[in-house]
Parts: sequence; C-alpha cells; structure tokens
Amino acid sequence: MASVSISHMILFIASMLIAASVAGVFTTSVDRLSGAIDDQGLQVSDNVRTDIEIISDNGTGACVYNCDGQGNLTLLVKNTGTQRLPAQAEQIEVLINGQFQTPGDIYIEVLGESDTWDRGTVIRIKVTEDLPSDQDHRAKVIINGDEEVFEFRT
Repeated sequence: MASVSISHMILFIASMLIAASVAGVFTTSVDRLSGAIDDQGLQVSDNVRTDIEIISDNGTGACVYNCDGQGNLTLLVKNTGTQRLPAQAEQIEVLINGQFQTPGDIYIEVLGESDTWDRGTVIRIKVTEDLPSDQDHRAKVIINGDEEVFEFRT
C-alpha cells in the first residue's frame, strides 16, 4: 500500500516539474512574441504616417536632368504625411533605372524657411548620375517603406 502511494507521489512530483518547465518555456515565448508584435506595431505606425509625393513636373518644361550642366537629376519631394521625416541621404533610398544610388551621390536640401522636413515641406534631391540622352528613365524614392516613382525623358 505504501509503495503505491510513494510511486503516485513520485509521478505527481515529476508531472509538476514537467508542467512548470513547459509553463516557463511558454511564458518566455509569449514575452518574445509580445515584444516582436510591439516592434512591428511601431514600424507599421511609422509606415502609415509616412507619405511623400514627387512634385517635380517634367511636362511643364521645368528642368529635371542636367539643369546645371553637371549631369545631376533634380527631384522635388514633398512630405505629405503626418510626421517629420529625416532629410538625410542615409535615410532616403533613391533608385534610378533600377540602380541603387549610394548616399555619397545624393545631395539633399530642405527648401523654405524650415531646417526640418516637416509635413508640407519640400526637399530638393540632387543625384549625380550620367544618363543617356533621348531616352525614358525612372527614378524611385523610398523612405519608411513609402515609394514614389517619377518618369522622365532626357
């Protein structure tokens, strides 16, 4: 009789240890998942609040490429989102005809009286790129996941 009670007690203690181990693993996993969801939520929030528009207009005769004779592409980009954006070449991706432009080839200037790229503010992006003449080209600007494409002809 006592041997049955002892074996039941051993099985009970073993099952409690296993249950405690499983609960610890689940708690750690749930904490990690919760942290990942919080991080993803912040990133999605930034993406939702970010919106830009390329307001350069090649159709009006305004100069877009080689305006200064240096072979630069000049784009005017307006912050139409609800948050302040970084106006730094390291934070903005520019692709011309599918080719990534390094931050060293990009010059950014905030236009107007503000020094920051707030909502409604325009920046001038100049990219040093040699493009063949009499051809169609595409420029893509990406910031915080928001993409805008500008098509032009040299």
